[in-house]
Amino acid sequence: MTKRLISLALVAILAAMLIPSLAFADYYGTQWVYTDNGKSLNVRSAPNTGDNIIGSLAYAAEVTVVKMYDNGWAQILWEQNQYGEFGVAYVQRRFLVNHKPTSKPTPVQPSATTAPASGGSADSTNYTKVFSDMNSEFRSAKKVDAPYTVVARPSRASGWVNLRWAPSTEAERIATCSQGKELTVLAELKNWYQVQDPVTGMIGFISRQYVTKK
Repeated sequence: MTKRLISLALVAILAAMLIPSLAFADYYGTQWVYTDNGKSLNVRSAPNTGDNIIGSLAYAAEVTVVKMYDNGWAQILWEQNQYGEFGVAYVQRRFLVNHKPTSKPTPVQPSATTAPASGGSADSTNYTKVFSDMNSEFRSAKKVDAPYTVVARPSRASGWVNLRWAPSTEAERIATCSQGKELTVLAELKNWYQVQDPVTGMIGFISRQYVTKK
């Protein structure tokens, strides 16, 4: 009987040791919250927006990422109760970066000409400049005959380069590219490249100043 109890105990211990390795099979590591306006990031119970917010993460908060999804979401570890038990939750991956931000971004104050129409809501994006930059850059746009590869070269080796939804420094960032990140060029503009991330398929614009041809 004693041998049987010892065997069962060993099995339980081995099973407990195996559970973490299975749970972290897709472990991506530690990342930090970075929002363009310095505000907190919503944590959700499912990888979609809606009435599913279960908490929030402060700007620059440390996050343990378990899995990345191609649809723009990340699965993270999330403390579920006061007893320190963890489960999983979801955040938008474009608000996660590989290095802890040193300070909050300075919000851009919109000018009187960019005030929203009655009933709208203001944010920190200067849309007048975004559309002006887009108009200027798209006039010089040229689709490349054969896509080629460029490599991200941030001003600091430990930094990153922003991938934006439009060719303007005022456009919202949709991803970050660390040193050495390879991107496929789809079109050339005066000061920007339209690129695609070969890993996620995400398409955006990156400043030509911070990339080099491979």
